Amino acid sequence: MATRHSFHARLVWAAGAEGVAAGNHRVEFGGRPPIEVSAAPQYRGDPSKLNPEELFLASLASCQMLTYLSFANRAGIQVLAYEDSAEATLTIAERRMRITDVQLRPRITIAANADEAKARALVEAAHDGCFIANSVACAVSTAAEIVRAGS
Repeated sequence: MATRHSFHARLVWAAGAEGVAAGNHRVEFGGRPPIEVSAAPQYRGDPSKLNPEELFLASLASCQMLTYLSFANRAGIQVLAYEDSAEATLTIAERRMRITDVQLRPRITIAANADEAKARALVEAAHDGCFIANSVACAVSTAAEIVRAGS
């Protein structure tokens, strides 16, 4: 039998002085701090607010990191730091817009005595195990840099 989990978000928008085009709105998550969201600046959104494209990219990068950290912990790899400079490409073709490509570029610092080959292999395993990456239609690639502490 399949295990199922539900996640919830509440979106709140009302017409305001900025007009409909910016689409400034708030996303609430059950008592936690809300996130102020707008359209991307390319679409007349407020550049001081997050946009759906950035949140989409962040969810993929975050899922990859959390999956990697879980796998590394189980494999006995001590991870000291994890940074990602992720990028999403939005393509407009035939009057249709979609994110066609996401590139994750994690820089993972491991303990000096950690097994670097195993740490590197876990990047692909984490990619395969990332349920958000498994749920999207666009290509998601991961090019990791593994760094030993002190080097």
